Amino acid sequence: MASAARPGGNAVFEPPRRLVQALDERGAGAAGRAWLESLPALVRDVSERWDLTPDRVHTPGGRSSLLVLVRRADGTPAALKLVPPGHGAEAERRALEHWDGWGAARVLEAAPEAGALLLERLHGEVSLSSLPEAKALLEAAGTARRLWVDPGADHAFETVAERTGRTADALRSAAGEPWAADLLPLLETAAAVREELTAESPEAVLLHGRFRQAKVLSGERSPWLAVGPEPLVGERAYDLARLVRDRLEDLVASPAGAAAARRRVTKLADSLEVDPERLRGWTVFRAVESGVRSLRAGRPREGELLLEFAGWL
Repeated sequence: MASAARPGGNAVFEPPRRLVQALDERGAGAAGRAWLESLPALVRDVSERWDLTPDRVHTPGGRSSLLVLVRRADGTPAALKLVPPGHGAEAERRALEHWDGWGAARVLEAAPEAGALLLERLHGEVSLSSLPEAKALLEAAGTARRLWVDPGADHAFETVAERTGRTADALRSAAGEPWAADLLPLLETAAAVREELTAESPEAVLLHGRFRQAKVLSGERSPWLAVGPEPLVGERAYDLARLVRDRLEDLVASPAGAAAARRRVTKLADSLEVDPERLRGWTVFRAVESGVRSLRAGRPREGELLLEFAGWL
């Protein structure tokens, strides 16, 4: 496994195992291994370019990037995010700069060609997931409302229809595999729902793309700020769909889990003035797509929970 050494120091940084495993699951292959091997030089080069002193790698970290906690020349804490080639550093930069700190972390420096973003340091250990559920959903709704802005007439963001077109193709591919025989009705339902929802979108606002409780962290200048967007443009119901299934294991373990999931759809739709049927539809599609991806990646428990949840709706 690659390690990154602090410029001029002895600290050694290992990519979190979670990230290494995720790259392997996604079939990153030689390109993923090459990126991991490049991290020591990349951390050193970017630190020299922006005059940073690395402290440590944030763990357990995410499944799509390496986050190094650093300090700028004046001692200000910051977070250096490094993502593999082709994983959306440029789109993330554009979205964060468009929000300009309104509901989301600020970009301090950017080198998207190197997959490097220097971000405002937040309290990574304190997310909305640490709050009681009712309070977490309330704060999540307030944060999401700030993010949903006009993307601008000349925006270059992907649309919901474009992104879900690719994931719908993955569902169709899965339907032909032997292990998916019992899932065909659910896969067909998800694909049909997506076709109906993308036939006409009621709005086109800038979306976070991966919005959920764990993506909203405690900050200094604002109580809660979003991180880690995979931005796109479309309707708000799409962005809320991932939030609906937060704390999934608790929902599934509850004898009233199905009813609680349906109430959550209604509550979120009402609080943010979103069509509840469109929110339900996007929640089904995204849960099925995520469930199939988990099964293919060798995470059967996670995949089965997601598909059971989708079946409730």
